[in-house]
Amino acid sequence: MKTRAVVLRGTSTARPYSESRPVEVEELELGAPREGEVLVRIAAASLCHSDLSVVNGDRVRPLPMALGHEAVGVVQETGPGVGRVAPGDHVALVFVPSCGFCGDCAAGRPALCAQAAAANGSGALLHGPSLLTDASGAPVHHQLGVSAFSEHAVLAQESVVPIPEDIPFAVASMFGCAVLTGAGAVINTAALRPGQSTAVYGLGGVGLSAVLGARAAGAYPIIAVDPVREKRELALRLGASHAYAPDAAVRQIRELTSGGAELAVEAVGSPKVMAECLSAVARGGRVVSVGLPAPDRVLEVPALAFAGEGKSLLGSYMGDAVPRRDIPRFLELWRAGLMPVELMHTGTLPLSDINAAMEELASGRAIRQVIETSGMLDA
Repeated sequence: MKTRAVVLRGTSTARPYSESRPVEVEELELGAPREGEVLVRIAAASLCHSDLSVVNGDRVRPLPMALGHEAVGVVQETGPGVGRVAPGDHVALVFVPSCGFCGDCAAGRPALCAQAAAANGSGALLHGPSLLTDASGAPVHHQLGVSAFSEHAVLAQESVVPIPEDIPFAVASMFGCAVLTGAGAVINTAALRPGQSTAVYGLGGVGLSAVLGARAAGAYPIIAVDPVREKRELALRLGASHAYAPDAAVRQIRELTSGGAELAVEAVGSPKVMAECLSAVARGGRVVSVGLPAPDRVLEVPALAFAGEGKSLLGSYMGDAVPRRDIPRFLELWRAGLMPVELMHTGTLPLSDINAAMEELASGRAIRQVIETSGMLDA
C-alpha cells in the first residue's frame, strides 16, 4: 500500500529547519504485515528531541530513514500469529520492541533488549527487514521500529500497547516516549519515595514528565531547572514546587534542601549538566541520567563523589519501563488528574509542516507538538 511519510536522506545542522528543509514528505510503498506484525493507521505523532538528534547527526542512524517514534493509532490489520491486538484496537507505539526472551527481558528490563537494539540500530523491524521502499524501489529504513510521521506504519506486535478508546489521541501520543522515559526514570529507575527531595534539570517533554512522575510519587520539594522562563513556569503548573534558572541552581538547591537534593534527574543530554547534578545532590544522593548526549561527549567528575560521598550516577533508558505495565498505569494517573500531560501540548500541525515544527522544538519554544498524520484527531 502507499503511505505518505517524513523521510530524512541526509543529516543537517543548517538552521532554521523551516528554510533548510532537511526532511521531506514522500509517498512510500509499505509492505503488508508479516508474521507477528500489525498495520496501524497513525492518528497522532509527537515530535521529540530524539528525532532532532537523528536529523543533526548526534544519533547516527542508517539513511534514508522514515522518522517518528512517539505516537498513537488504530490497528487496521494483523499478520499471522498476532494475539496481542486486533483490528480496531487503539494502541500506543513503543520505540523498543522487546523480544521477551533474552536475559534483560527475562530480568524485567525490556528497554535493554539486545535483539530490539540490533533491529533498531539497523533500521529494520524486530521480525524482519524494512518494509518501506521509495518511488525508485530503494529501501527506506524504519526509525526505532516505528516510523510514526506517516499515515500508516507496520510494526512488530511487541511495539504496540492497547489503550482505552476514550483517551484523546493527542494526549495518548505522549505516553510512548516522553512519559515512559521521564516518569519512568523517577518511578522505576530511582524508585522515588514520598517526601524525597527531587531536582529535574532540563524541562523538555522528558524532563517535564519527570516532574509529573515526582509529583505522582509524592516527592517534596520538586525543583525544576531550565534557562527558559516559560518552561520553568510550566513546570510549576505541572507540580514543581520551586523553579530556578541554571546559573545559581546548585546553591539554591543546597540552601532549600539543607545540603542537597536526594535525587536529581538529568534530562538535557549534557555531560556538563550531569556533573552539575552530582554537585546538586546531597551525600548519598542519586543522579539519574535520561538525556542522550552525542556519542563523542565525555563526562568528567570528581572521582571522590562516589566512594567518598556515597553518590551514585544511574543511567535510565526508556525509564526502565515495562510498557505493557507502565503505559496503562500512567494513563490512569492522567485520568485521575495526577499527570496532566495535555499542558505540554504546544501545537498541532500537519505532516507538511514538519520542518517548521522541528525549528520550533530546536529553538526551545515548543515542548510537545503533535503531528496530525491521517485526519483522525477529531475522530
